[in-house]
Amino acid sequence: MAKTYVNTVKYVIKLKFEIDGIVDKPDIIGAIFGQSEGLLGDEMDLKELQKNGKLGRIEIDHKTAMGRTKGEVLVPSSMDMAETSLLAAGIESVDKVGPSEASFEIVSMEDTRTNKRDEIKNRAQELLKKMMDQSKPDTQMLGDELREKVRASDISSYGPDKLPAGPDIDTSKDIIVVEGRADVINMLRNQIKNVIGMNGSNIPPTISELSKTKEITVFIDGDRGGILNARKLAQIAKVAYIAKAPDGKEVEELTRKEILQSLKRKVETSEELGEKRPQQTSYSRENNYRDRPQRARPMTGDRRPMSRGPRNNFGRNERSDRTDRRPARRPMDSGEPRETRRPRFISVLTKEETETFKPILDKLKGSMKAKMLDEKNVTVKEVKVKDLVTELGKTKKKVNAIIFDGVITKRLMTAAEKAETKFIIGAKKGKVESNDKVRATAL
Repeated sequence: MAKTYVNTVKYVIKLKFEIDGIVDKPDIIGAIFGQSEGLLGDEMDLKELQKNGKLGRIEIDHKTAMGRTKGEVLVPSSMDMAETSLLAAGIESVDKVGPSEASFEIVSMEDTRTNKRDEIKNRAQELLKKMMDQSKPDTQMLGDELREKVRASDISSYGPDKLPAGPDIDTSKDIIVVEGRADVINMLRNQIKNVIGMNGSNIPPTISELSKTKEITVFIDGDRGGILNARKLAQIAKVAYIAKAPDGKEVEELTRKEILQSLKRKVETSEELGEKRPQQTSYSRENNYRDRPQRARPMTGDRRPMSRGPRNNFGRNERSDRTDRRPARRPMDSGEPRETRRPRFISVLTKEETETFKPILDKLKGSMKAKMLDEKNVTVKEVKVKDLVTELGKTKKKVNAIIFDGVITKRLMTAAEKAETKFIIGAKKGKVESNDKVRATAL
């Protein structure tokens, strides 16, 4: 069952709606979920967002009068600002509830943390004033405060993009890339100086240039946004390792101990987070730090070393105590006989097909519409993207190709296969693969 709560609500989307008919709350909820399904891709599906705790319970307050229904919708979100805005725009596009025409309009997107920050700041000022009135700070306290300010003052603007960075970026062979300026300040506060910020998801060319001469470790927040930023950086720059803050925490709020532990648990970029062994970490700071020795890996239940296991701390492969030294099987080999493996169909449009379909898609971009074509590439029907799956099932004529301004999803692939459609051409392709019946691609 999907979650109906989030651990930390960052934003609340407020919409007002007006429906030309009398409907109930379940009808409105059904319309929001139904018409947004597949519209923004699998990752932004409302059910998946609630299941992953990124979206809270959607609250609806409505009333009926004179044959019309009016009210408000509140949607709590724990995603970042960009993703929340995208979700709000998707919900606003709902234009029908049941058989009745409807209109949704965004009233506001409130940052719930703003009021809380103001309360915390005011309370902190009261506490600080009370402490200063009661006692004077001692010499040790003044010294610590002075040292912290000096370390924070080490931050500088690096490169033509003027990125926030520590003083050891040029001299260190390996550098740590964090998401923003606040993260850089916290790293400097904890005596780690070979650090530079990448300004969130807007990754500048300076980072790519640095990756050509230095070994990069990207240190991300413990949320979904951090993982997406790391993936994007890995596509445009050479990233050696990925380190991740504890779940639900940001780098800017970590303590020194949490920073060092996170960096020790970094993994190679090609590995999946949390599934592979940690790597050793190097970083520049005022005092030398000696890593603790790694523990040996546990033995299996029968006290024998695991064959084909990961590399141990001494750099050797743990193998069974067989006397023969047969070469280890490659990781990509599943161990199944070659004749029993399922062949993977790779779909590539011919040059003629690309020249036929691409101009049609270019004209549809920005319209959120889809065209169904017959075998002679004549338009059978033109529909809205949100109604594409439904209309495909209703169409009596043979549909040879679907061209639309949207994301190719598993649901659409299944419907196309049932309708014996051979081609799906979209603006973007989700986590789906073509098969020998339906050839799907994005142009």
